[in-house]
Amino acid sequence: MSSFENLRIVDNFYQTSLFFPMPTVVISTLCEDGTTSLGPYSLVQPYYVAGKDYYAMLLCCRNSSNTAQNILRNGKCTLNFIDDDPATFKEAVKLSWPGDKPSEKMPRCKFKLEKSMIEEETGEARPMVLTDAIEAIECTWMRALDGADKDLPGELNGYEGPYHDFNGITSKFGAHFILRVDKILMKKRYSDAIIAGVTAKDFPPLPVDYGYRDSKNFWFHRKRRMRAELLQVRKASLESVRYAADRVDDKVKFTDEALATVLGVPRVFLPLVLKGCVAWAKENGVERITAEHMQIINDKRAKEKEKKKK
Repeated sequence: MSSFENLRIVDNFYQTSLFFPMPTVVISTLCEDGTTSLGPYSLVQPYYVAGKDYYAMLLCCRNSSNTAQNILRNGKCTLNFIDDDPATFKEAVKLSWPGDKPSEKMPRCKFKLEKSMIEEETGEARPMVLTDAIEAIECTWMRALDGADKDLPGELNGYEGPYHDFNGITSKFGAHFILRVDKILMKKRYSDAIIAGVTAKDFPPLPVDYGYRDSKNFWFHRKRRMRAELLQVRKASLESVRYAADRVDDKVKFTDEALATVLGVPRVFLPLVLKGCVAWAKENGVERITAEHMQIINDKRAKEKEKKKK
């Protein structure tokens, strides 16, 4: 006999049939008149995280919302991660009523806004960024994916099919947007922590919400002290790493000392790491990679990561 109960799966199952923890972001978009509109969302998550020409987030929302209509129109948005202060969350909830026009809700909004960093650098029109956000992601909708480039704003009572599978208008009332990550912005205190190494006290107070569960309240959880759990260290044998390394390239080889530096790399990532080392070796005319070369490669990677964060 099962120890579980079987709940009926209904619309908005993540709110009505589950306790589903989600992030809380306020998305800023650019209206037709050039002003910025804000809307709170939780159905946001990383989408492309590696192995592509760009990184991307995924947003799921009503296709008639101000946010969706603005993205369909100009393809730009910013995901602003707010803090967990109850006053901040209350302000976000005020922006969430379906059907409110930007001209109606934005004059009552207490959030402070500032110009987009991309707009400052390039002059391109972009939605403004929440000044008090802990971090923000400036994004562009990849409208060409799944043939969504023909999707247009203007339908506020539901779109007729055919619908896309994963990008653009995906149902009569729904939309999914694959959003290219153009720039990640973060307040200095937290960016310094990521660069220097994060401890429990460095995690920002980001709220976790459980959706509009009872048609009366938004429920959210404030951040408590973080707890660390040590990762398991599983070092491969030198022989197994040597086996993988000897098959990466027929000319570039590794010394035992070089391979000893990657014994802790999980097996699934080892080929990618070794191929990266070989690519560096060929660029620099090296046919035998030593431990000193591995240090140079690691330093190069660290500098590249630092540049991406700026």
